[in-house]
Amino acid sequence: MLQPSAALRRILSHLTPIAPLPAERVPLLDALGRALAEEVRTERPLPAFDRSEMDGYALRGADVPSAGARLPIAFEIFTGGKPPPALPPGSCCRIFTGAPLPAGADAVEMQEQVRRNRGQAIFNRPGEPGRFVQPAGSDLSAGEVALPAGRVLDPGALGLAASLGRSQLLVHRRPRVAILATGDELSPVDRPLGRNQIIDSNSHALAGACIEAGAVPLLLPIAGDRIEALQAGIEAARGSDLLVTSGGVSVGAKDLVRDALHRAGARLHLWRVAVRPGKPFAFGLWGRTAVFGLPGNPASALVTFELFVRPALRALAGLRGAGRTMITGRLTAPTDKPIELTVYLRTRAHWRGDDLWLTPLATQRSGHATSITGFEALAVLPKGATHLGKGARVEALLVAPPGALADNPPRSDR
Repeated sequence: MLQPSAALRRILSHLTPIAPLPAERVPLLDALGRALAEEVRTERPLPAFDRSEMDGYALRGADVPSAGARLPIAFEIFTGGKPPPALPPGSCCRIFTGAPLPAGADAVEMQEQVRRNRGQAIFNRPGEPGRFVQPAGSDLSAGEVALPAGRVLDPGALGLAASLGRSQLLVHRRPRVAILATGDELSPVDRPLGRNQIIDSNSHALAGACIEAGAVPLLLPIAGDRIEALQAGIEAARGSDLLVTSGGVSVGAKDLVRDALHRAGARLHLWRVAVRPGKPFAFGLWGRTAVFGLPGNPASALVTFELFVRPALRALAGLRGAGRTMITGRLTAPTDKPIELTVYLRTRAHWRGDDLWLTPLATQRSGHATSITGFEALAVLPKGATHLGKGARVEALLVAPPGALADNPPRSDR
């Protein structure tokens, strides 16, 4: 069995021929969080003209050599108005933030430093050329790269693109993910349960994880534990960028997903990873579709999605890394583990002073539905260790933003 880091490297290496996905041109708001597939260059300087940074008075700095100097107010300039006339020598004009400087002016004095008296401005300090002036092109010059290819588009990037007159951007396509839950025991969430059946929860949890990762999920009908049913479910995923199955990849008599994938023409490059939860795990390629066979237990499915599917989705979308933060934390309780496995402990996380403390959820059973919600971090218990005591330092994969963590210990892990 591969260790998780080696498994991820193998997965990403096999995705190289199909990542990133082709580009599409989309409206600005649809580009948020996606990777640019082209450079965005300026067609004109930004700002396009010399403009005022303050509400105040535009002047020639040399016309106010000392405090107390007076200049007649020639006119007013507002934003969005007609181009202003040239500033007459020995005068100033009223100007507002963002308005264009008149020809001849080389400075702006804020209104708090100026008194008005009978059509004149009286300055509290000497003028200074360049004060409170944004020169044309001081932000970006014409032809400059404003947003490089590969940039992840945050809200500010959308604003910058809009300021350059771009209403659409070329970005890498969001991955389309077909999700196939397998097992005779499963029932759709909106149907009455048969005897000894359980509701399919993995499809919805995995679809939510796909959306959070920036992908577009498609929930396929549940496939029973028969080769023909599994093959039909796999065929329904044709054309998707990823196929994610849950259940049926272990060694039981009805674990038939790997066989069905082989018969469909998929080539598996990985089976079983030395992790808990989630040891039964498969990865391969079916043409240009990446295939991930996840375990059927809810926690195992979500943890393996986090470790392996999420980074793959981001690679296909042209995004770097897993989009998560690794940080060192301390365990609030002792724990034991198998020596040969890397264990990912679902924990609450809170700050106490400069230390991040990791409190395991009350249940770590991978089949318990309550073990897949309410955790903010996966504490990484490394291979080679069998016991970690209270206060032990471990790496933790944050699934919540660091700023969202509480400053005080939680009263409960539920």
